[in-house]
Amino acid sequence: MLCVTFWQWDHERQYSKQELHAQFEFALHDTVSQIEQRESAYEQMLRGVQGLFATTDLKDLNAIRHYVNTLQLDANFFGIQGIGVIEKVTAAQKTAHITAMQRLGISDYALSPPGERELYTPIIQNISELGRYSDILGVDSWADPVRREAMQRACDSGMPAITDKLKLAADKGSDSPPSFVMYLPIFAQNKPQTSVMQRRANLIGWVYASFHMDDFMASLYGKQTPGLALAIYDGITPNKAALMYQTGLVNSNARVHKKPALSANEYMVVAGHTWTLSLSTQDEFEERFDRNNDVLIGIFGICLSVSLALLVRFMVVGRARALELARAMTLELRHMAQHDHLTGLPNRTLFSDRLQQKLLDAERRGTNLALIFVDLDRFKPVNDSYGHTVGDQLLQQVAYRLSSAVRSSDTVGRIGGDEFVILLGDIADAAMASELAEKIRQSVSQPFVVKEIELTISCSVGIAVYPRDGTDEATLLNSADKAMYSAKEQGRNKVKQARESNTVESSLIMLRNND
Repeated sequence: MLCVTFWQWDHERQYSKQELHAQFEFALHDTVSQIEQRESAYEQMLRGVQGLFATTDLKDLNAIRHYVNTLQLDANFFGIQGIGVIEKVTAAQKTAHITAMQRLGISDYALSPPGERELYTPIIQNISELGRYSDILGVDSWADPVRREAMQRACDSGMPAITDKLKLAADKGSDSPPSFVMYLPIFAQNKPQTSVMQRRANLIGWVYASFHMDDFMASLYGKQTPGLALAIYDGITPNKAALMYQTGLVNSNARVHKKPALSANEYMVVAGHTWTLSLSTQDEFEERFDRNNDVLIGIFGICLSVSLALLVRFMVVGRARALELARAMTLELRHMAQHDHLTGLPNRTLFSDRLQQKLLDAERRGTNLALIFVDLDRFKPVNDSYGHTVGDQLLQQVAYRLSSAVRSSDTVGRIGGDEFVILLGDIADAAMASELAEKIRQSVSQPFVVKEIELTISCSVGIAVYPRDGTDEATLLNSADKAMYSAKEQGRNKVKQARESNTVESSLIMLRNND
């Protein structure tokens, strides 16, 4: 009888530990997922501001302010302290730049810090719902090494980049909260951006968003699991100087907390920069999943008969099943964090991970791969005419047709409202990618039936091939995106290779130069 009781006690104790560990692992990965999703939302918002400059001058204050105001920062992006524009100004352009800004009504405009430099990057616009940033116009961000490193990284990659931990220019007090800035480069219109040298040569400025780390974390979707202590550090070394955010501390009036049962560090890359997340359990969390069932089993097992011990065994087995269910739910939630909730396709985060793996495999084996951008033509009128329910079901049918058109080894993802991306691994040549893209275009052009409504749409398709059109993720994405827009500019419902779009662009530039 005692042997049976001991076995039951040890069995229950092991399951309690497993349950505690499973819940802790889920909380850790859920926190990482929430941060990645929020950063992605801010990145997309900043890309919208970047895209405005395709038709708008950097110094058009009214146009930019009007656009940013429509974003309703306080309601939709309340983690942002401000959005601004930085212009690249050479020493030869300095005087003309200051004159132009003063003519726009900023009579006291001046570059800060003063002094002669080869390059200036002054803030020429800054918009905030809080209204606290009017005095930072003219501040030269390039003069700060921390900001300069992130700005250079954004320019060279063509992708968003965030700074190390810093103090915002508008924060004047000595107790300013830990902060960071996200930069996205702006390049001259109709200029090549394929290589690092071309991006540096054709850079005209940056758009940026500034954040207080506390507000950024407060804007995350969902809530943090109670009973956990979370700290976020800048870089890979957790120390006081690198601390950016901390929560779950025990106050001075609380009892001293024992050594946590579980703790872990997770490294995550946010816009090209590494943060370290440190998570540990506290009494509240541990007590939620430790109900002392092992002690109860020991006490009653000694006193009761073998039949009661068998009943306890039945309860333990039931608990094991519950744990398996919790594990299954954890896997399901991870799937939700990596897939588009509407179509079930991989989202931007999962697609980027698969693209990186395919690039490494293609480099090792010396094979080709293709990246295909698919953008639906005139999808907005469907939403406007029939409502978002019909539009959502149409997107689901498009996702099904795209998935049916590719091989099981290929990946179809959704990265925007009506934007899809397809990864083709191990292809023979660019012609194979074009054949599949044409098959996709024809498939999407066939009529759809949604709620007994027959809808006909089309799509514009852009193709980039590794290694011909780029050898890294950023370059391939940019090449495919430019090819897709070339297809739209030439009348929509077309397939364009990146090389074709570059040829057309070069021809247009030559014609302009001849004129």
